[in-house]
Amino acid sequence: MKTRKAIFIGAAMIFSTMVAQAQSMKNMIKIGALAGASVPSNNAGAGAGLDLAYQNLVTPNFGLGIATGYQHHFGKDNEVGGTTLNNNDFGVVPVAALVRYYPKAEGIYIGTDLGYGVITGDADVASNAGVARPDGGFYLKPEVGYHNRNWNIFAHYSKVFTGDKGTVNVGNGSQKYNAGIIGVGLAYNIGLGLGR
Repeated sequence: MKTRKAIFIGAAMIFSTMVAQAQSMKNMIKIGALAGASVPSNNAGAGAGLDLAYQNLVTPNFGLGIATGYQHHFGKDNEVGGTTLNNNDFGVVPVAALVRYYPKAEGIYIGTDLGYGVITGDADVASNAGVARPDGGFYLKPEVGYHNRNWNIFAHYSKVFTGDKGTVNVGNGSQKYNAGIIGVGLAYNIGLGLGR
């Protein structure tokens, strides 16, 4: 009799834990890392960063939320009009909305972050050019990847659109400012226990 009672209590505890975990994954924090190559590679050669996002599954297949983080872009020397520009490193802090579509509970997903990207770092694009770097611009980060309950593995293109700001003209050549990378990333999902 004691054994049956213990089994029943154990099964009830496991079931209630599974229900609570299933509910908690309706609202989650996503913590991730990304890296990639600058495209085009004008003033930077590569980028890497951390992502932080909150997501609410409005339906089992559709998520909305907010996203931020930090991306560090590594400046690289670039030959323009017979002069070598010593481009500075810079950072991007996105303030964005998050949209995700999950066709199945596990498998391929698509999504994007869109908002504003704040550009940080040295005041000038290059240490030897005297051209001010942009302060920011429209931010877009489309991604496609694989997801399960705990992990997202994805390919992404991350870009801050700055227009003509930060363009360096040297002689008969010019360098447009680039704050975009294409690469891969990994994110871990932490359920918040706010499901119904």
